[in-house]
Amino acid sequence: MQIVYKKIDEVIPYENNPRKNDEAVDYVAKSIKEFGFKVPIIIDKNNVIVTGHTRLKAAKKLKLEEVPVIMADDLTEEQIKAFRLADNKVSEFAEWDNKLLDEELDDILNLDMEEFGFSLNLEEEKEEEKPEVEFAEVLGEEHNYIVLYFDNDVDWLQAESLFDIKPVKCGSTRKDKKISSNMNRIGIGRVIKGSEAINKILEAKNENIG
Repeated sequence: MQIVYKKIDEVIPYENNPRKNDEAVDYVAKSIKEFGFKVPIIIDKNNVIVTGHTRLKAAKKLKLEEVPVIMADDLTEEQIKAFRLADNKVSEFAEWDNKLLDEELDDILNLDMEEFGFSLNLEEEKEEEKPEVEFAEVLGEEHNYIVLYFDNDVDWLQAESLFDIKPVKCGSTRKDKKISSNMNRIGIGRVIKGSEAINKILEAKNENIG
């Protein structure tokens, strides 16, 4: 496996790249500026990027003339397509050990790690991640319940208004309370106490009658 340098205009982005990476470009550019271009771009035999679209955008932002590349000429077209997707997907399954991360960040005194996307206020960040509704505690096996689903925006907007629903971060039902990477997002599902829902519906009904 040989690393070679190519002029930046010779490296061609894959036109059907499904990964949206614009928000990461600034962080990658800062990393390259601080540490150098240590992770080459991988290209196919036609100079089309297999992995490294963000690095190419960062290099252009830094006005580099050349970038290091590795040519994946040992892969079939199907393998290249699969590798392009897998390389982005597998990183989603990794999680941070926040205790060890804190220790590592504490040892870095002369570099601003926020430049690379790290938050130095991890305790505040953890507090922000706490959901407004702890679903596992609100809904247990002893409760009777119904599930409503909405397949159009009009009905959902009416429900949002009626029940005063606001976006909250999703909770975790795992015993260790960890939130996996694919759960760390803003959710719109909600558990509402039945008596409160009935009161809201009756109020709305009486207003319509009045």
